[in-house]
Amino acid sequence: MVISQSIRTALIGAGPRGTSVLERLLANWSAGRPAGARLHIDVIDPFPAGPGHVWQPGQSRLYLMNTQSFYPTLVPEDTGLAAPVAGTTFDRWRTAQQRSPLPELTDDERAELAVLGSGDFPSRAIYGRYLRSTVEELLAALPDGVTIEMHQATATAVRRQPDGRFEVDLDAVETNDGGLDGGATLTVDSVVLALGHLPSRLSPEQRELQSAAGQFGLRYLPPAVPADIDWSVVPAQEPVLVRGMGLNFFDVMGQLTEGRGGKFVEAGDALEYLPSGQEPIIFAASRRGTPYRTKATLSGYYPASVTLRYFTGKALQRFAAAGIVPAFDHDLWPLLHRDALWAYYTTLVRSQPDAVQDHDAFLKELDEALHPHAHSTGRWEEDFNAVIGRHVHPGSRLDLRGLAAPLSGRSFASRAELDAAVVEYLDDDARRSALGEDDPVKMAIGALHHGRAVLKSVVADGGITDESWVAGLRGWFESLVEGLASGPPALRAEQLAALARAGIVSFVGPDPKFGVARGKRAFTAASPWVRGGAAEAHTLVEALAPANRVALNESPLLEQLLADGLVRPRTMMTVEGIPVQSSGLDVRPHPYRPVAANGEVTDRMYVLGLQLSATQWGTAIAAEAAQQAGPVYPSGQRTLRDADEIARAILGLAPHASSAPAV
Repeated sequence: MVISQSIRTALIGAGPRGTSVLERLLANWSAGRPAGARLHIDVIDPFPAGPGHVWQPGQSRLYLMNTQSFYPTLVPEDTGLAAPVAGTTFDRWRTAQQRSPLPELTDDERAELAVLGSGDFPSRAIYGRYLRSTVEELLAALPDGVTIEMHQATATAVRRQPDGRFEVDLDAVETNDGGLDGGATLTVDSVVLALGHLPSRLSPEQRELQSAAGQFGLRYLPPAVPADIDWSVVPAQEPVLVRGMGLNFFDVMGQLTEGRGGKFVEAGDALEYLPSGQEPIIFAASRRGTPYRTKATLSGYYPASVTLRYFTGKALQRFAAAGIVPAFDHDLWPLLHRDALWAYYTTLVRSQPDAVQDHDAFLKELDEALHPHAHSTGRWEEDFNAVIGRHVHPGSRLDLRGLAAPLSGRSFASRAELDAAVVEYLDDDARRSALGEDDPVKMAIGALHHGRAVLKSVVADGGITDESWVAGLRGWFESLVEGLASGPPALRAEQLAALARAGIVSFVGPDPKFGVARGKRAFTAASPWVRGGAAEAHTLVEALAPANRVALNESPLLEQLLADGLVRPRTMMTVEGIPVQSSGLDVRPHPYRPVAANGEVTDRMYVLGLQLSATQWGTAIAAEAAQQAGPVYPSGQRTLRDADEIARAILGLAPHASSAPAV
């Protein structure tokens, strides 16, 4: 039953997370049909509701999603939750637009949708159009008793009132006649913080580089959402240093090449790049010296030929049954590591039989060596290595951690030698991606991809020790698995190799050091493993997202909440007993409510999304649609169940049974 006959709530942030709460409020209100009650929802965001900041439909179509069309959804498909009043998955929306396009779709949107398949990677712009369309459908299907007010403004403060309600201050906004509205103060019963990506303070090194840019007339582009950057300020035919070779790097690469009129064309078995003459010369740098590995070509999100044998729900439940809070390195990684090894070597036997002697005996011995029975942590690896040594050709053995650092242990006499090595890596990676289920390396990565989905549920809400969260999960594994399993489509590796062959892109090398040559008035970047001098440029681009750390944010609202003590960052203890401030807010589940500076829970204030990064792992990825090939793990729709819990708490309803976390 609804607690009050009149409820008013504020959703601060109207990107996908805030919109999910909006959708869940309407669904649960409609299902409850409270007679005579009223619900008013204030939706607050300086950007249009649905796309929010990141997914604006007007951005360049060269910016691609990192998941295929079949994957994302804004609307839950969990039958245990209240049925949506409107909306569907992205893939169903895509097919509906192909049959009968919305009249308001632009020509560019119609053209993309006409050829976009279920297994293709959509542009962020078209996904933003889906998000906006879903909001429009929700607004057109409001249940009785519900009113919604859209505030295209920034919330600058939230203050708790003596009666338990909140006052929400909005900044001044531009009116339709070009004037300024002096802002407003809303009084609401509850507040949802779905803040998404926030601007962040630069690191000391970044501030030094920015200062040097001002002093010497250089161009420094700090971490930012790529669509926010004016790429025209990067001069043509001049060197530009680009730091970071993760997903944002490919956005930079696209804007400075195809975005300037260049074209990729088929040239036999490889791509060739035809420059427009407007490109800069890109010097790409990252700690590994290479970009993320690209995704394998699969029929679903996970490889169908890989099934977890060791890192399973049944195995993980034993820790809880024994009253153990597992540690990542000691308890969880050894199980997932086994799965990656099994996936690699069973695929090797199937796809490259000549690499293995005596297949039947090998698989039997491998199964015995990997089985987590009486072996100690060190002993199983010794037994495993002995089996591999007896049966597998040396050139076909897996170095799992080495996959993420393919240049490790190598030095280069010149940048040309390095460039050739990186192109060889890119060509090999694209070839492996094309093999899909038949490539052992991609299937080992596929096991990590499966395992990551399970791990998200295991580690949430204090599921592992603080020490191993800091040192293991975030300390080394996150970087490893992102570099292997979170990469772009394989086409990006082919394009980057073509750009390197065309002389548009060159590489700096591993462990680069950035600085300023004051005499030359230029930025520099050099790798200790590459001889031949530093790369120099008058422009430096940080191909990185702003740091997702609440203590470093530059959001007026979050700074006010921290200063007033309504929220606080979560502190974790290292194995040495040293307290460290984590990236996200301290919260109490369920639903997630912030912990105040005095240790008390701030009731009727809820948190969803990136600011949960100290309690949940992998908060940025979209919710996963259920109607696709392969498994759908509980973590795939976790954000939607979290949104449902928040909505039901706002409405005074008991949580759904299906909202309980599961492995």
